Amino acid sequence: MKAVNDISFSVNEGELFGFLGPNGAGKTTTIKMLTTLASITQGRATIAGHDVSKNPDAVRKSIGIVQQDLTVDDELTGTENIMLAASLYHVPRAAAKKRAEELLGLVELKDAASRLVRTYSGGMRKRLQLIVGLIHQPRLLFLDEPTLGLDIQTRTVMWDHIKALNKEQKMTIFMTTHYLEEADSLCDRIAIIDHGKIEVSGSPQELKAKLGGEVLELDVADGGNLLGFFSSLPGVKDLKQKGTTYRIKLPGAETALPGIFEEVSRRGLKIGRISFDKPSLDQVFLEVTGRSLRDAEAGSEDSMKARFTGMRSR
Repeated sequence: MKAVNDISFSVNEGELFGFLGPNGAGKTTTIKMLTTLASITQGRATIAGHDVSKNPDAVRKSIGIVQQDLTVDDELTGTENIMLAASLYHVPRAAAKKRAEELLGLVELKDAASRLVRTYSGGMRKRLQLIVGLIHQPRLLFLDEPTLGLDIQTRTVMWDHIKALNKEQKMTIFMTTHYLEEADSLCDRIAIIDHGKIEVSGSPQELKAKLGGEVLELDVADGGNLLGFFSSLPGVKDLKQKGTTYRIKLPGAETALPGIFEEVSRRGLKIGRISFDKPSLDQVFLEVTGRSLRDAEAGSEDSMKARFTGMRSR
């Protein structure tokens, strides 16, 4: 069985690229191959001009990796963790000290640098781990679920740091996330992989536009049949009626509203409820994979729990 099936994509220098997919889709395998942690059995990949298979050492020097699981040492201070990573990357001590100061300031950890990491909050540990991945000044940074498990306030702070790295420091970033609003907010382009193949790729705006419009839902409280009128609206993609409720898919729902209000009023009817939804990345993911990302992850977790329970019962 192929984990990854003849995929092809590129990440532009200075781009913030999102790589999305349910567990088992081939996402982790792809990242492992790109970061030299798994062999490429067929095909070719290059990072910063270096062939991943032929020159893995040069690739490792060119990339930083921030893992999903926390890897910083609780029994060391923040500064000690950074300097340890610097030594592993053979960064000269003087240069590492200067770089550490800059990075601690970037993620607002200067005041906590001399404290043991075990006293840090989850958000502080994530920020420290981000620094550790940057100490050797990589050209490309891999972020694996950078805000997983963080509360919304701390997650927003991390978003700001990631944006600053990309826009101000011109860092190329390859990111995975289970928060589709995060990918929508941060990424210049995304690719969705499923069953070992990249199904779609493009900017969040392009992918949402392909869904074919916004969804307008309204309830006409006094009855009346408006199917003919709604079907005549420019650009209608889909139209459904259930009782007195109409569900219409069309481009520019906001633009269509004044005309709808006028026609309903002309017929002496009243709108009891109205709502409209703009296309979202979650809808894109649902269209591509047949399930929402959160449902996909929940299903995977349930499967793992079932296997674990079966193992314990033997």
